[in-house]
Amino acid sequence: QERKDVGPVREEHDMRARALTSSLAVLAIALPTAAGATPPEWLEPTRSSLDIGLAIFSLFFFLRIPITWYPEMDLNKFPQAIVAWPTEPFCKAVRGFLPPLFGVDISPIFLYGILSFIREIFLGQQGVLTIMAGK
Repeated sequence: QERKDVGPVREEHDMRARALTSSLAVLAIALPTAAGATPPEWLEPTRSSLDIGLAIFSLFFFLRIPITWYPEMDLNKFPQAIVAWPTEPFCKAVRGFLPPLFGVDISPIFLYGILSFIREIFLGQQGVLTIMAGK
């Protein structure tokens, strides 16, 4: 007869196994680089592209913040259209779950924070791609 081992002990075992597996995956990527191996050839172009892209979009969302203080401003007119057109689809998506607060659209602030977090995780001093590059 087959015994099914369910319950808190089994769940804890599964959780530890998943944590160990993900830790080993990170080590498999980072350890060769940390041991002095040459980083993969795709790494530097990826880091550069990601850095430039995140910097440009961070700047756009940073410039979008004061534009939200003037809701009567026409976003289709130059020069605010330069910032509004690429950022509006993202702001609209965020407004779906994060409504304006006291009449002020806070979606660009939220998105600027998210982009800053992503940039730090991947490209910061202790970022994943920075560690892989051995810098």
